[in-house]
Amino acid sequence: MTNDLNAHRPAARLFGIFFILAFASYGAGSEFVASVTGNPQGLEGVAGMKTSLLIGVLLMAVVHSIVNIGLSVLAFPVLSTVNGYVARGYLAAGIAATTTAIAGALFVALLAPLGDAFVAGEGGGHFETIALLLERGGFFGYQISMTLWGVGGLILCSALFIGRLVPRALTVWGFVGYIVFVVGTVAEMFGFGIGVMLALPGGLFELSLSFWLIFKGFNLPKTVL
Repeated sequence: MTNDLNAHRPAARLFGIFFILAFASYGAGSEFVASVTGNPQGLEGVAGMKTSLLIGVLLMAVVHSIVNIGLSVLAFPVLSTVNGYVARGYLAAGIAATTTAIAGALFVALLAPLGDAFVAGEGGGHFETIALLLERGGFFGYQISMTLWGVGGLILCSALFIGRLVPRALTVWGFVGYIVFVVGTVAEMFGFGIGVMLALPGGLFELSLSFWLIFKGFNLPKTVL
């Protein structure tokens, strides 16, 4: 293990930047998608706003996926200095969350050709039912993805705490934030609309961690297991 404090500084800065990009890309993509799926014209409105829908899907399924996997890859060598199993666990959680998010985004993307078919009068009907199923598929894909992301966040925080890679007070905040976040995502799947509210502590932690890593970087691990 290197004793150079600056050994992981570039990775820490990129990790912080990628954290912010992951947060921003999925958030912006979700807003684009919500503006289309929430329009009062139904599938006719979807057909007219197809560009916004596809921009949202690209942000959620492509940009977010690249930076999300990048996060796990960048963290792997640093977390490995603390515990190899934890590092692999965070990588696996990141891949699982990203894959599920892509699946959810693909459900939403299918609304675009469905809207075109509806406007053209093609098919045998039941368009609104199919649209509802696709929207719900996107919803559950998102919630499951975020649940996995929350589990990955707890794994990340355990390594940060054990290795003292960042201030422990910040890590404790992360533990609490991710537990509350997971409770919110699971509650959403059971029909309780509290996910957005409960995501706030975890989201603020991720932003705080990002800025800490960009400007301060990781500390040397104190414990190697």
